Amino acid sequence: MTRIVGVYNADGSMLGELKFTMGKITGKSDCGLCDLTHGWNPFGKPSWRNACSASSVELELIHRDEITSGQNEVAGDLPAVIIQLGETWRKLMSAEDISSFKGDSSGFLAEINRLVSEL
Repeated sequence: MTRIVGVYNADGSMLGELKFTMGKITGKSDCGLCDLTHGWNPFGKPSWRNACSASSVELELIHRDEITSGQNEVAGDLPAVIIQLGETWRKLMSAEDISSFKGDSSGFLAEINRLVSEL
């Protein structure tokens, strides 16, 4: 079984979203994955939705309060993209890797596809 998961550096609850937003405004919180997928738009960026429609990558997005201990161990600093190969989790992209895409959703998904093809 192969499963690709993007883990946000934010909690999924309403309170968690508010805390993250306040941290973002004050410069205390950052999440390159959030910036790619939805930015300030709670419904998601149109560019993200378009990139997903055009890509074969199936990326599951979850918040840091939704990950298992095994996923957390592998993910390390968040955000991160991790992959499950059989019963084993492995990191595909670090927070720095994700942030380097600066709004390029198509490039981000293409890089995931490239990394998976090399496994």
